[in-house]
Amino acid sequence: MITEATKARFAREVAKYPAEQKQSAVMACLAIVQQEQGCVSEASEAGIAEYLGMPQIAVHEVTTFYNMYNQQAVGKYKLNVCTNLPCLLRDGGKALEHLEHKLGISMGETTPDGMFTLQQCECLGACADAPVMLVNDRSMCSFMGNDKLDQLVDNLRAAEAKQ
Repeated sequence: MITEATKARFAREVAKYPAEQKQSAVMACLAIVQQEQGCVSEASEAGIAEYLGMPQIAVHEVTTFYNMYNQQAVGKYKLNVCTNLPCLLRDGGKALEHLEHKLGISMGETTPDGMFTLQQCECLGACADAPVMLVNDRSMCSFMGNDKLDQLVDNLRAAEAKQ
């Protein structure tokens, strides 16, 4: 559900574009909904489409094209491992498998404690640093061999334990 407060945030984003191009704010509106609700539901897509005056399928196409929009709830730490060809050639697939084993989940799943969601993603643009991954759509991690993967997960768990 899109609240009036959310619509006010949408309006600030839409104001950045010419009136006839308000659909250009679709990514910003999706980010706002995700920030407020944790993910972008079909109902939220419909609300954004209505607000921006565009077909719901067009909003859904944006939601599904980009990894940064979650269509379902994810763990506190979303781990996106690049599985594009350059990373695969430099053990990106092995990094994904290692995390699956360490976390006890398969790609696309969330740990039972809700702490980690493991996903694969397309090119992150750091092929020379492969294998690479992105944590919570913000922190790029490079040269992610097994030791660095273990250290990352262990450090995140330890940080949570202190809270």
